[in-house]
Amino acid sequence: MKALSAALLVMTMSGLQQSVVMVANALSPRDITTISRRNLLLRGSAAVAAASGVLGKAQPAAAATTTTEEQDVYFGVGCYWHIQHEFVEAERSILNRGDSQLTSKTGYAGGNAVGKDGKVCYHNLQSMADYGRLGHGEVVGMTIPADQVVPFTKVYFSLFNPRTKDRVDPADRGGEYRSLLGIPGGTGHPSYPAMEAAAQEAGFKLVPGKGNDPDTLGKQIVFVHDTAKFPFYQAEVYHQYHNDFQSPPYGKAYNNLAIKAFEEGRLQSTGCPDKV
Repeated sequence: MKALSAALLVMTMSGLQQSVVMVANALSPRDITTISRRNLLLRGSAAVAAASGVLGKAQPAAAATTTTEEQDVYFGVGCYWHIQHEFVEAERSILNRGDSQLTSKTGYAGGNAVGKDGKVCYHNLQSMADYGRLGHGEVVGMTIPADQVVPFTKVYFSLFNPRTKDRVDPADRGGEYRSLLGIPGGTGHPSYPAMEAAAQEAGFKLVPGKGNDPDTLGKQIVFVHDTAKFPFYQAEVYHQYHNDFQSPPYGKAYNNLAIKAFEEGRLQSTGCPDKV
């Protein structure tokens, strides 16, 4: 059954990508620089909406265990497509992880509510558990050794525009694209002082998040959450290992990591409208 679902994923993800490209090609160069990722994706996804399925349930990331000394964390700044790619590269370069060891996933966090049956979903034509309406932001969650939280935090701050100190995709506006991060214990995490120093060095201020926090564009602040109170919810499979609009296409080898992760059980069906 999972093999069949993976095969369907290949076809439906390809259809969505083609639809997005068709919409993008119809736009003028000026439109491309100003249109938000949300609107472009919704235009493309409307063409394949009939393929959307409703399976499973959105789950927070698995709890860290003391035997491995690994922790579940997340980082968000603007659209999560580009951020996932950069953290995949960080997992490879800092932790020497191979394709089957990658843990970086796109997802949602920072909201005070969830939808029916615990769902948190991307904007969809069914208006099901819309993450924006529920107060969540786009993030990338990962499982990393506790002593690597600070190095990954430094990677995070390198992803902002160094000139403006803002996200690299300012056309996407709203609390869904705010800057936020989640660590066990929040500001009480043992590495928090070092993380705060890294933020200050990069020109940012860490602020305790209350949930449903507003956009941070132009403010140079990052909301900090305790992952126990504000857990990570995996995004739909079609949002994983996706090309973005900030860089050239990452290539099929990268895009196909979504299929591999789904087949290996590292990605799950979320219960949201998806392509699996």
